[in-house]
Amino acid sequence: MLLSITSEITPTAWILASIATFIIGLSKAGIKGIAVLNVTIMALAFGARQSTGMVVPLLVLADIFAVIYYNRYTQWKYVFKVLPWMLVGLLIGVFIGNELPEKFFKIGMAIIIIITVGMMFYWDRKKDKNVPSHWSFAGSIGTIAGITTMVGNLAGAFSNIYFLAMRLPKNHFIGTAAWLFLIINIIKLPFHFFVWKTISLESLQLNLMLLPGILLGFFVGVKFIKYIKEAFFRKMILVLTAVGAVLIMFS
Repeated sequence: MLLSITSEITPTAWILASIATFIIGLSKAGIKGIAVLNVTIMALAFGARQSTGMVVPLLVLADIFAVIYYNRYTQWKYVFKVLPWMLVGLLIGVFIGNELPEKFFKIGMAIIIIITVGMMFYWDRKKDKNVPSHWSFAGSIGTIAGITTMVGNLAGAFSNIYFLAMRLPKNHFIGTAAWLFLIINIIKLPFHFFVWKTISLESLQLNLMLLPGILLGFFVGVKFIKYIKEAFFRKMILVLTAVGAVLIMFS
């Protein structure tokens, strides 16, 4: 059951939620790979299932900031390649989310991420820099991302892998991911409202109260990302994604 009034939230939960929203802002500003931390922290503050819906409006708000700031870098052809498959996965996630054992889901997802990151490291070391062009790559990554974004707001790792495989430059990566997730997270809202009932007017009130944390995180992230060079950005995303997978497995 969702919290009926925000006054019922403990001081510890407020602190954890503020940290989580700051991390959301950082992530949407371009510090990719750390989003798993906000999922874990919000789960500690409000419980795994309740926090899943509570986080989505915060993600939408942060996505809007990212779209406004990085819109000029968006590469729409990559959005259109993966978006239909993510929608398929999202619908699968709606129907299996209530029945899927959380521990099984986390371990399976972490293993897939670690294997895929390993493949990315291998591709980076190869002299041949061709990007995957077969539809099955976008299809498999997109479907898994759709399922994981609905069940646990954890699609970031898979989108990171997809955009890195496409070898998008830093700002193109961030701008393209911003639009993709704004679309997906908006589509998720009615499912959380009317199917899973994990969003309420009270939880939206809490979201508004946490908005300053997103703004601060986004501002800090934008300043920080400017100093990160392209080659380091790619390695940073791979390492943070792999670390995130381990955190998912043991959280």
